[in-house]
Amino acid sequence: MGTKGKVIKCKAAIAWEAGKPLCIEEVEVASPKAHEVRVQIIATALCHTDGHPINPKFKEALFPVILGHEGAGIVESVGPGVTSFKPGDKVIPLYMPQCGKCKFCLSPLTNFCTKLSLVKNPIVDQELMEDKTSRFTCKGKPIYHFMGTSTFTQYTVVSDINLAKIDDDANLERVCLLGCGFSTGYGAAINTAKVTPGSTCAIFGLGGVGLSAIMGCKVAGASRIIAIDINSEKFTKAKALGATDCLNPRNLHKPIQEVIIEMTKGGVDFALDCAGGPEAMRAALDCTIAGWGSCTFIGVDSEIRGLTISPVELIMGRTINGTCFGGWKSIDSIPKLVTDYKNKIFDLDILVTHTLPFDKINEAFDLMNQGKSIRIVLTF
Repeated sequence: MGTKGKVIKCKAAIAWEAGKPLCIEEVEVASPKAHEVRVQIIATALCHTDGHPINPKFKEALFPVILGHEGAGIVESVGPGVTSFKPGDKVIPLYMPQCGKCKFCLSPLTNFCTKLSLVKNPIVDQELMEDKTSRFTCKGKPIYHFMGTSTFTQYTVVSDINLAKIDDDANLERVCLLGCGFSTGYGAAINTAKVTPGSTCAIFGLGGVGLSAIMGCKVAGASRIIAIDINSEKFTKAKALGATDCLNPRNLHKPIQEVIIEMTKGGVDFALDCAGGPEAMRAALDCTIAGWGSCTFIGVDSEIRGLTISPVELIMGRTINGTCFGGWKSIDSIPKLVTDYKNKIFDLDILVTHTLPFDKINEAFDLMNQGKSIRIVLTF
């Protein structure tokens, strides 16, 4: 390619400050340094996490920044020392790195990696490359990276441990969802909660992550899947994917947790909260059965500051856990999930409600924030 070793000028959506729309700007994308890869993004989806930094109530964000972490593309060039990728490879950038050498990567118990800060909020981690500089410049200013991926740009630079090579015939406008939303929900059910055959499950929040969690519960063999959302329009897709019951808390005469406990004669075996607000998190924990009930937190509202839990709830045999990226070891797992999608083990098409040109990114955020979409894919 004629661009190798040169700065690329291209379009990107920059968040200059909180509370303002993103601006489509011309940016300069530097060549990849050692163990880095420059990727041409072909498709990128929106996730609520992309909206957290621009929420004025989220105080940790860094500006200016190129957001986006659910994308797919093609390798344009590689930096020195890169052996796993070559120009032309189809790839998915990963916010969950996998160096393959640290104690977390070597443990089967987690998908964490020490390249990720274990104390910072992941949303404000990996904001610069390994050498603590950015590969993006706009109007003479360096622009922060986002979660090690920054997919709201025609070209991005990522570390070679934040990238998965996928099949050459993969449909990038669909498998981009594996960069976050689908993998997170599906994996939360299979890897984190470890849903068992014949079990009862409750899924709170039926966006892209929640619907993917329903798919995970169904694949795991759950016999009853109760889907909960304050928007009843989400129920058709939930039922198509395997939900057996759908409940809207706003249409009930008593708290949702009480209704679920009555329906299931004591509570569900597994509750998965994909909504992230304090009410949903509380209800998810409350509706699990004593003795062995498991509650998995997946979605986190950017404004939530804590949850009050009585030790008695845990003494009574309930467990609480959380998941990041669905527990998948990223580089190992994503290529397999791409193959599973091609083999129709699960359906990504049902999650994509809108496909829009990249220039309409602010309209896409409005649709997402108004609850009018499941997943929106932007194409260049």
